[in-house]
Amino acid sequence: MVYGERRGRVAGGERDPRVRELRGAVSRMRRQLAVLPGELPDRAVAEDELAALDAMVCAGVPEVPRLRRSLLLIAGAVGSVSALSPALTEVRASIDRFGRSPRGR
Repeated sequence: MVYGERRGRVAGGERDPRVRELRGAVSRMRRQLAVLPGELPDRAVAEDELAALDAMVCAGVPEVPRLRRSLLLIAGAVGSVSALSPALTEVRASIDRFGRSPRGR
């Protein structure tokens, strides 16, 4: 297997565009966070959770509740940093394409 070949695959080997889209959104957010000047108290939390999201999507189609939990942690970590708002919105939209979490969790 060539490096990266399994990325974006689901059971049966078919490519899932939602996985590719989320990986791209996560990658862009990670880059924007990395170049953000100044102090961000919870930067490490956001970086760790973005890395966890990337690992989840590399493993296949992730669980929606886990995606949503990651999104909440990232949003809380970056707070109201306006420079990251477009990237965070893109990550959220990509996660929304996986569907809603089951109620009661």
